[in-house]
Amino acid sequence: MTILVTGATGTVGRHIVEQLVNKGVKVRAVSRNPEQANLPESVEVVTGNLMSPETLIPAFQDVTALYLITSSDKTDATLETNPYVVELAEKAGIQSVSLLTVYGDGPVEQAIKNSLLEWTFIQPVGFMANAIDDWQESIRKEGVVRKLGGETRGAIIHEADIAAVFVETLLENGHQGNFYTLTGPEALSTIEQVEIISKCIGKEIKFEELTEEEARSEWKKIGLDEESIDFMVQMSKNPLEIGYTVLPTVEEVTGRPPKTFAEWVSEHKSDFI
Repeated sequence: MTILVTGATGTVGRHIVEQLVNKGVKVRAVSRNPEQANLPESVEVVTGNLMSPETLIPAFQDVTALYLITSSDKTDATLETNPYVVELAEKAGIQSVSLLTVYGDGPVEQAIKNSLLEWTFIQPVGFMANAIDDWQESIRKEGVVRKLGGETRGAIIHEADIAAVFVETLLENGHQGNFYTLTGPEALSTIEQVEIISKCIGKEIKFEELTEEEARSEWKKIGLDEESIDFMVQMSKNPLEIGYTVLPTVEEVTGRPPKTFAEWVSEHKSDFI
């Protein structure tokens, strides 16, 4: 058995690779920059780009199951997967695909449903790791977090728990045709997350609530379009119920409860100090 991991250097992909390797599974990893992948020695790292499906044809050969992403989970990378990837995977003889999905109904999802591939869709409601992308710099330099919607709660999940669910679906039967929504063990507000980080690293961190105007200005600076900004404002003020509803999926699939945000922070202290 060979498992192909796309997005292998991403937030979730790295954990999937590591967990598969620890189980003794043969792993082939796709990266747009293999020389910079920095993955375990036993992993076969190959060049490929999900936006250029033909580049993946060699990687698909002799693969049993595929971990696929629809877009990048790294803030500094642009990626929108071309649905033609699915057809090429099917032609190569890949039997099953486990997909990291955002909304569950995009062109890649539709292509998978129209194929003969066995599939599992997995949708995390939010990554604990976003705390690094969003707050690392301001915590380190100023000891402050600024955000719109400080009281808004989210049932964010540890990326290693997301990976553990994927590993189960890639290796075990019984998950085909399922759509798994994943959450952490608790719904925390931004203010509560900041308090947990502060306590864990032993440093006072202030929270400052942004006005909508200030938040919109910040999002424009990083290049978000108006539609995306409107969505972000809506989610900050009135999030969807799915975002803060704690679900038992991780424990049901893996046999163990998901990690808490405090556990995640204890593993990432150096990112905030």
